[in-house]
Amino acid sequence: MQKGGIKVLIVILVILIIVAGGVLAYKIMQDKNNTETISGSEEENNELVATIEQKEVQIYNGNDRPIAVMIDNHNGAWPQAGLQQAYMVYEIIVEGGETRLMALFKGADLEKIGPVRSARHYFIDYAMENDAIYVHFGQSPQAQSDIKKFSINDINGISEDGTTFWRVKDKYAPHNAVTSTEKLLESAKSKNYRTTSTEESVLNYVTDEVNLEDGQVAETITIPHSDLQTVTYEYDTENQVYVRYARGEEQVDWDTEEPVKTKNIIITFCDNYTLTDSENKGRQGLKNIGTFDGYYITNGKAIKIQCIKEARDEKTIYQDMNGNEIEVNDGNTFVHICPTDADVTIEGPEETTATNTVSE
Repeated sequence: MQKGGIKVLIVILVILIIVAGGVLAYKIMQDKNNTETISGSEEENNELVATIEQKEVQIYNGNDRPIAVMIDNHNGAWPQAGLQQAYMVYEIIVEGGETRLMALFKGADLEKIGPVRSARHYFIDYAMENDAIYVHFGQSPQAQSDIKKFSINDINGISEDGTTFWRVKDKYAPHNAVTSTEKLLESAKSKNYRTTSTEESVLNYVTDEVNLEDGQVAETITIPHSDLQTVTYEYDTENQVYVRYARGEEQVDWDTEEPVKTKNIIITFCDNYTLTDSENKGRQGLKNIGTFDGYYITNGKAIKIQCIKEARDEKTIYQDMNGNEIEVNDGNTFVHICPTDADVTIEGPEETTATNTVSE
């Protein structure tokens, strides 16, 4: 072969080597980019999963069955333990103008709850609609009858073995019986009660903040259950919660002494009445089946609502005045059930006052 031909061949080989090297380099870069893309996608997916998890409702999740505990609300029982850790607390009138509280816990681990007090039959309605184990220390005759009638899974301190409940020395009887979630679950399991639940919450919790843009300003809420028991809530603007007062006294936790606060307040107006029974102790009944006026209050605003309960064992539905189920902020809730003539006031900074004339 002539020298010229050899040179041409060498040039062609060099070109081929350069092209092959370029193709190889391109493939390597593509593989690297694909790896980075896949890796980036995994990171994005993880971030998406984390975001979804963060968006889950926190106040009511998991499959733990709720536990509803009757809490003494006589001033001799103050301060109480466990109210701040409850996802819902119901306050309803009992005899003598006193009220009693029923605190609901789900998946909580509390060393002290109480003081625990006796059952009243209309509280059973709200234990049933929350699919809760009902905890009390004693009972009225009406409650005893209804616990049997509705086959309620209840834990009664009077008939326990002495370890589920105990009495403390820094309060006097009958305002000093306490319990814990651990002891209650042990008792429930020994009775073969179901301790898990797939029931949805009574309230329609949402993760996006509910601000009630069309609501009225609600910075001070006054709820007189009776001549004896008036509850007031003051809005903490910085933390967007309401601080609870009863009979002019700030309510605090028994052990931590921290103020009791709530994210949501629901008021239902329905009448109570005095029972005519042989014991003549002034025990109350509650006309709570039907449609009732009320308020939903959160984040410094209040709207009028309707509270619908069609049967004792059915969930209460809370609707706005357009018939839509209200969305409730992801946080604890105090539910006040008080007489229709209760002079409830909702006040803002300009002393704008609303009363319980919801349907007008």
